[in-house]
Amino acid sequence: MELKTRIRSAQVKAAIAVNRELLELYWELGREICEKQKTANWGDGLIVQLAKDLSAAFPGVKGFSRTNLAYIQRWFLFYQDAIVPQVVGQLGNVAKVGGESGKVQQVVGQLGNVAKVGGESGESGVIKVQQVVVQIPWGHNCLIITRCADVSEALFYVKETIRNGWSRATLAAHIASKLYKRQGKAIDNFSMTLPGEQSELAKETLKNPYNFDFLMLGGEAREKDLETALTNHIQKFILELGQGFAYMGRQFPLKVGGDEFYLDLLFYHTRLRCYVIVELKADEFRPEYAGKLNFYLNAVNAQLRHPQDQRSIGILLCRTPNKVVVEYSLENISSPLGVAEYQIMNAVPDNLKGELPSIEELEQELGAVA
Repeated sequence: MELKTRIRSAQVKAAIAVNRELLELYWELGREICEKQKTANWGDGLIVQLAKDLSAAFPGVKGFSRTNLAYIQRWFLFYQDAIVPQVVGQLGNVAKVGGESGKVQQVVGQLGNVAKVGGESGESGVIKVQQVVVQIPWGHNCLIITRCADVSEALFYVKETIRNGWSRATLAAHIASKLYKRQGKAIDNFSMTLPGEQSELAKETLKNPYNFDFLMLGGEAREKDLETALTNHIQKFILELGQGFAYMGRQFPLKVGGDEFYLDLLFYHTRLRCYVIVELKADEFRPEYAGKLNFYLNAVNAQLRHPQDQRSIGILLCRTPNKVVVEYSLENISSPLGVAEYQIMNAVPDNLKGELPSIEELEQELGAVA
C-alpha cells in the first residue's frame, strides 16, 4: 500500500510539473505574439499564420490551433500589467488549514519576489502573476479569464482552486454563483471568540448571501420545507456551503438536563477541525435566535467535542438580517456565531412560480420523509 501511495504521489507531481512547464511555454508564447503584433503590425493575421507554422512543425503537439493561440494571447494580456502584493499572504493563510501546510507551502515557496510581470525589481512580498496561474490547469485558466471582470476576482478563483483542488465544473459553478462577492461577507463575532488564525479561516468559510436557488421552493417556504429540501439536495447544499463540510445529520438529537433538543443540521468541518451547527429560519433575524444557537453550541461542546477539536461554530441562515440588530445580539455572546442571509427562487419568473409542485408533491415524488 505504501508503494502504491508513493507511485500515485509521483504521478501527481509529474502531472503538476508537466502542466507548469506547458503553461510557462504558453506565457512566453503569449508575450511573443503581443510583441510581434506591436513591432511588425501583423494584427490578427499573425495568429493565423503562427497556428499554421507551429502545427506543421509539431504535428503531434496539441495546443497550437488558432483558437488556442487566441486564448494564450488573451491570457497574457489579461495578467501582463498586474501587480499582486497580496497573493503570497493569501496563499500563506491557506497553509494553516487542516494540516495541508506542506502541499501549499511548496506552492508558495515556488513563488518569486518580483514586483511585476516581466519586471525584475525584486520588491519584497510581490510576485509574478504567471508563477501563480501556472499552478492550475489550462482549461481552468481559460474559464477564469473569460468569466472574471478583473485580475483581483480572477486571482481569488485561482487561489481557491489551488487550495481546494476544484475540478473545472466545480470552479464554473462557484464563478456562476458569484462566490467572490459573497465569501466572508456574513456578520459574525469570530474575532472576539476565536484565536486569530482560526477566526480568519472561519470568516472565509461563511458567505452572504447563500444561494439556494436549486431548491425551487419559493419565498413562502417554511423552515421544515427548507430543511427537508436541503437534505434532499445535500450534495448541492454542501457545495454551496464550501469545502470541508462533512454532513453529520438532520434534526440531530441532544439531551440537556433530561430535556430533548434537536439541531436543524449538524456538520463537522474537516479543515477548521470543529463541529458546525446550521440553524435555518424562514423569517427575518430575531435576537432570541442567537441565544438559542449559543445554547446549542454549549451543549455540543460539552457532549460531542473531542479534546483535540476546536470550539464549535454556529451558522444562522435567515431572511434579510438587520445588520445592526445582529451586531447587538452577538456582542456579548461567548460562542463563535455567524449570521447570513439565504436566497431562493431568484432564477424563477413570478408567472411560473404557481406552476411548481407543492412541497408535499415533491416529498411524494422523491420519497422524502418529512
